[in-house]
Amino acid sequence: MSTTKTILITGAGSGFGEGTAFGLAKLGHHIIAGVQISPQVTAMRKKVKELGLQDHVEVIKLDILDKYDVANALKYDIDVLFSNAGIGESGPVFEIPLDLVRGNYETNVFAPLSLAQQFSAKWINAGKPGKIVFTSSMGGLFTPSGYGIYVSTKHALEAVAEALSDELKPYNIKVQTINPGAYLTGYNETMAENAFRWLDDEKNFTKRADMKANFDSLLGTPQGRLDPTEMIDAMIRIVPSDTGKFRNVVPQFVEDMLKEHQLKAWDITI
Repeated sequence: MSTTKTILITGAGSGFGEGTAFGLAKLGHHIIAGVQISPQVTAMRKKVKELGLQDHVEVIKLDILDKYDVANALKYDIDVLFSNAGIGESGPVFEIPLDLVRGNYETNVFAPLSLAQQFSAKWINAGKPGKIVFTSSMGGLFTPSGYGIYVSTKHALEAVAEALSDELKPYNIKVQTINPGAYLTGYNETMAENAFRWLDDEKNFTKRADMKANFDSLLGTPQGRLDPTEMIDAMIRIVPSDTGKFRNVVPQFVEDMLKEHQLKAWDITI
C-alpha cells in the first residue's frame, strides 16, 4: 500500500469518527466520511470548509442500514474501510425487549460484516490489497452488568474480525480491531439513557433507580470519562498503518485490566 490512502469511515458524523477523519485528512489521506443522517452531511461539510480540508475530505450520507447508501459507498475505490459506526442498547439482559437486541445486532454486527464482505470481494476481484479496521470496544472482551447486549455485539464483532483476519490473509487484506476504553464522547452516556425508554418500575423487576446507580458507578469515575483525544490520536495512527497488532486496546490500563479479568474468568464459580 502507498503512504497516502483513500479511507472510508462509517459513523464519521461525530465522536471518534469525526476526529479521526479530520486527523487523517490533515496528514494528506483522502477521506470518504460517511455520516448517518442528512443534517450531519451539511454540518460536517461546513467544518471541512472551515478547516480548509476540501481537497482531502468528501462527506457522504452513509446509513449502513440503508441499501442505497451502501450501494453508493461501494462505488468508491478505497484502500481502507474503517468500520466505525455503531449504536448501543443498555439495560438488564433478562428484561430488555428483543426487538432492541435485534436492532443492536443489525447495526453493530450484520451491517459491518456486509460492508466487509462486499469491499473484500471488490479488492479480491481487482487483485488489490486492502485493509478493514473495526471499532470494537473494551466491552468486546468483558461484560459489565447493564451493558450485556451492547457488549455481546462487540464480542460477536471480535469473532468476525478474527476469522476475517485469517481468511483474508491469502488475498493480502489486513484486519484489525480498535478497542476503546470509556472515553467521554457522549456515546456511553447516551447508551445508558437508552434503557430508560422502556424500563418501567410497574412492569420490570429491575428498578430505574438501581439501574441508574449501576450506570453511575461505571461512568461517573475518572476512568469512565477519559479524554477522547487520546483515542482519536491512536486511531489516526492505527487506521492507515500497514503493520501493527490485530487487537488495539487503548488506554494501557484498560488493556491490563482486561487481561487480568480474562485470567480470573477461569476461576469464576456459580
